[in-house]
Amino acid sequence: MQSTVGQPADVVARLRATFRTGRTKPLAWRTEQLRGLRAMLTEHGQEFAAALREDLGKPEREAFRTEIDFTVREIDHTLERLEGWLRPEPAEVPEHLGSATAWTVQDPLGVVLVIAPWNYPAQLLLAPVVGALAAGNCVVAKPSEMAPATSRVVAEFLPRYLDSDAVAVVEGAIPETTALLEQHFDHIFYTGNGAVGRIVLRAAAEHLTPVALELGGKSPAFVDRDTDPATVAARLVSAKFLNAGQTCVAPDYVITDPGTARALEEALAKAVLEKFGADPAVSPDYGRIVNERHFDRLTGLLDSGRTVVGGEHDRANRYIAPTVLAGVSPDSPVMAEEIFGPLLPIVEVEGLDEAIAFINDRPKPLALYAFTESSATRDRLTAETSSGALGFGLPVAHLTVSDLPFGGVGESGMGRYHGRYSLETFSHRKAVLHKPLS
Repeated sequence: MQSTVGQPADVVARLRATFRTGRTKPLAWRTEQLRGLRAMLTEHGQEFAAALREDLGKPEREAFRTEIDFTVREIDHTLERLEGWLRPEPAEVPEHLGSATAWTVQDPLGVVLVIAPWNYPAQLLLAPVVGALAAGNCVVAKPSEMAPATSRVVAEFLPRYLDSDAVAVVEGAIPETTALLEQHFDHIFYTGNGAVGRIVLRAAAEHLTPVALELGGKSPAFVDRDTDPATVAARLVSAKFLNAGQTCVAPDYVITDPGTARALEEALAKAVLEKFGADPAVSPDYGRIVNERHFDRLTGLLDSGRTVVGGEHDRANRYIAPTVLAGVSPDSPVMAEEIFGPLLPIVEVEGLDEAIAFINDRPKPLALYAFTESSATRDRLTAETSSGALGFGLPVAHLTVSDLPFGGVGESGMGRYHGRYSLETFSHRKAVLHKPLS
């Protein structure tokens, strides 16, 4: 079987016809699709890793850890628990209804659209597809045109391993995505930026289609003065410069007091050296910027502060060194929008009160991180801030916990997924009541 071709309207109509037969609803079909998806990734992992290398300069180990194996773990988690998740859940019935009983069941929505971004083009396409298939839906998968090698691999292999009457891959750019958004879907799952998220939401409104928007934002990392700078720096460097900083939940900037900032500068420079060597351009563990447009945008931000480490760049190879900027003003260019690249600014505040005010004065982030030994500080950050997720001591790690919901709040998105939360996103929880006739 080949990847899907044809007009979006024809593709959606074909999948809807399949859904109406009831073919996708049995548990056996759902588990068969999930096992097929797992087989695709395990049997063709090297092809996916090579494509990710071509698109993003992504190191092979990183490609497996953050995309291929990540998705396999999500599949395994779902396969192990799916039957239990799908069991009807009883509901208490008030006394005036006598012998009536009530329960809820999870109904598949129908035909859903998953639109993926370029930064993790395999994981962020296929992990939502896991939830959509587990819920018993037909799926149109739209890979990112900005990761063309990964898009080609998905289009080549996905139809070989999944039910091609129920799952379709539509490749292309803005025209194809626009045409897809004109169709009537039962759910749209979009990962990307807020500007396109608004376009998706407006298109969905025409059909009253529910939408999950996994967006981004400037995720702060508060560093308390009671922490060990070396430990904090090592964890910040690992999280920030993963995928050359092109991670939606990467720490976007550090916020701390002046004394801690001075200690962090030295520690961050050492941590970059230890992780990537004296010349990160030749490190086997460091990726590249996705294209020249983003390269130019990022290099335009390098003058936003004093360079502590990094700053080197090479447009021909789309390389920007892991860079730390100190003395960054809140109104500097690097603080105006999500960085989405290997630049880590340090913004100074007087203490926790000012840090909380700084965070709350800005759009709600996809994640908020804090390094502190104080339980009182952790309690205050939990109670007094709003973010999609909150991580203490280890940035990005919450993404790997399948039993935690992943999603944003406010401008960082709406909806949630991973594990059981994916099933709920792609299902309708239907209320059922039965009152015997005799």
